[in-house]
Amino acid sequence: MAIRRRLETDPDLDITSFMSLMTVLVPVLLLNMVFSHISVLNLNLPGLSDPYTQQQSENKQLEMVLRADYIDINYPAGVRVKRVSNRDGKPDFKLVSDVLQEIKRTLRDKDIDKKDLVILSEPGTPYRTLVTAMDTARSFRAVVAASVVDAELFPQISLGDAPAQAEQVAGN
Repeated sequence: MAIRRRLETDPDLDITSFMSLMTVLVPVLLLNMVFSHISVLNLNLPGLSDPYTQQQSENKQLEMVLRADYIDINYPAGVRVKRVSNRDGKPDFKLVSDVLQEIKRTLRDKDIDKKDLVILSEPGTPYRTLVTAMDTARSFRAVVAASVVDAELFPQISLGDAPAQAEQVAGN
């Protein structure tokens, strides 16, 4: 009796279909990562401090007051620098950016490095207007060495409620 034994060999793994799947899946996942970018806005909430420090800092506050018909830019707090009226029923953020750039230049000439700004809005201000105001106050487009970059204006933004309008208070 002759017993023949077959030589047992391990079967080869066929991974070509798996490699094809990975070749397609990796670029698709990498492309989706770019589109799922999340923007985070850092906002500062007013802190509790002693009244003396608060009175000193209030006078140096830069404010952007969002109203239904116009935007007031105040520096120091309560003293209007410029009133920017709406254009075609929408806020003119191009002019607001120009005014903020001029204020930044003026402060820099006086050796004041101001990075904070308070945005005060009326109740019912559209969300898009508020976000556009924050983006306008944070930075502006500038051309540096033949390339367009975002130049910093006032990146530290605080939010608050706008004070009652003086015209309405005087009329009541």
